[in-house]
Amino acid sequence: MTGNSCIVLSDDYKGYELEYFCVPRHYEDSLECVLIPSGLIQDRIERLARDVAADLGREPFAALCVLKGGYKFLADLLEKIKQCYRFSSENSVPFSVDFIRLQSYKDDHSTGDVKVLGVDGLSFLQNKNVLVVEDIIDTGKTMKVLLEILEKQKPKSVKVASLFVKRTSSSSGLRPDYVGFEIPDRFIVGYALDYNEYFPCESCLCHQ
Repeated sequence: MTGNSCIVLSDDYKGYELEYFCVPRHYEDSLECVLIPSGLIQDRIERLARDVAADLGREPFAALCVLKGGYKFLADLLEKIKQCYRFSSENSVPFSVDFIRLQSYKDDHSTGDVKVLGVDGLSFLQNKNVLVVEDIIDTGKTMKVLLEILEKQKPKSVKVASLFVKRTSSSSGLRPDYVGFEIPDRFIVGYALDYNEYFPCESCLCHQ
């Protein structure tokens, strides 16, 4: 498993001009560019799904989605994982899905004060392979809190899949097991990553 390998967007990466894509007009004045088109995101998720399926083999697993932004990545990732199993075997691999919410952002800034919601009743993860699905990891401090909580449940294994990892000087050094894209320290929206509930777009967009 290549794990930490991913597509890296350089600091001077400019993305694509908005005029080349179908961006809702009422969002245009708030956006800088299309950072990653939807098609590229889907292709990258397909490869991540193949890596996850190869690592898990035929073992059941529990997918733990970090809300709110992770739900779309979770849905697309699990669908592509199921496709991998269908192509490689007649038998499907059972998995469960649950959700957790971690809160550390206010507007577009991380407050550093992590609030963990919905963690009661995670004892069912004991002795299970757990796949944590996150939309974006910024400093990594929030994810570290979650991993500490999960460790107390005595799972068989824990892997983290994050579609985006932000390159920032305040990073805790945490690196997910599966990474879609490493991006510069810019605030992004789209693909279920919102700004105060706005920008539900399919592509990854750079917010001004």
